[in-house]
Amino acid sequence: MTWRRALLKFRERKDEFFRAEHGSPFNGGGFAGLKYFDPDPDFRVEAELRRSPSPQTVVMTTSKGTRQLFNTVGSFELAITGEMVRVAAYQSAEREETNLFVPFRDATSGKESYGAARYLDMEVEHDDRYAVDFNYAYNPYCAYSDSYVCPLPPRENWLAVAVRAGEKKYHD
Repeated sequence: MTWRRALLKFRERKDEFFRAEHGSPFNGGGFAGLKYFDPDPDFRVEAELRRSPSPQTVVMTTSKGTRQLFNTVGSFELAITGEMVRVAAYQSAEREETNLFVPFRDATSGKESYGAARYLDMEVEHDDRYAVDFNYAYNPYCAYSDSYVCPLPPRENWLAVAVRAGEKKYHD
């Protein structure tokens, strides 16, 4: 399956889940489908995870003003729209989740995309080589309902560039 077809299939399955499943933030119905930026292979970047020499536990404030703990894993240095950026990757210090978690804001936040944050989740690659694909960037559940608590990205993951990939904001 091609990259584009796999991405579109992923989006289709996500819309189906949000429309029909019990765990959806749209339990009450009224789901009209998510809005996405057009697939763009320029926002899929091969990068090496530069592991933190001394990982630390950091506190991320949440959408409800509470706090969640995450362990720093490392960072990615990548070129986005011709500009070099650095984005940190974390793992939860409170749950058994092993995926890398990359919360970020960018120049589209609050305009074309959800204002608080978007997220990337990536399965751990043991050789530290990743395809960092912002086409899979998604809105946290708190973008759809006040019933959810979502961690906000730390300042180091506020990108000055516009990441026009992944989910757009749902509510206008």
